[in-house]
Amino acid sequence: MQPLNFPSYNFRVKNSQNKALIFDLIRKKFVVLTPEEWVRQHVINYLLNDKRYPQSHVNVEKQIVLNGLKKRYDIVVFNADGTIHLLVECKAPKIKITQKTFDQIAQYNIDLDATYLMVTNGVSHFYCQMSKTDEKYEFLKQIPEFSR
Repeated sequence: MQPLNFPSYNFRVKNSQNKALIFDLIRKKFVVLTPEEWVRQHVINYLLNDKRYPQSHVNVEKQIVLNGLKKRYDIVVFNADGTIHLLVECKAPKIKITQKTFDQIAQYNIDLDATYLMVTNGVSHFYCQMSKTDEKYEFLKQIPEFSR
């Protein structure tokens, strides 16, 4: 897998039935190592190790229903009160981050109502803080570290 624009992390990787698998700390199982999963696992480690978010607050690849359609978000970080602190959309490194990517995460956020959004392909990262009253987002240099 290609190097990404994240710190270096130690991953548990194995091969099974001619497929590369990587261990997901949140789902507590090995998952198929696709380019998007490679990005997702870097983001998880970034959130846990560098931003100090508690593992118990992080949720990965859960189904949601938007306008009657089943969708899956990549990563969500919850606040202690159950509200959503951060919504993350991961793309494979070769996928360019476009307005369509932001439209996708914004659509998810209509129902999820996260305070922060992160969009990444592992090479480029974009961070936003949502303003619920103005219904706008402001780009940030990074997302905040966890605070109680």
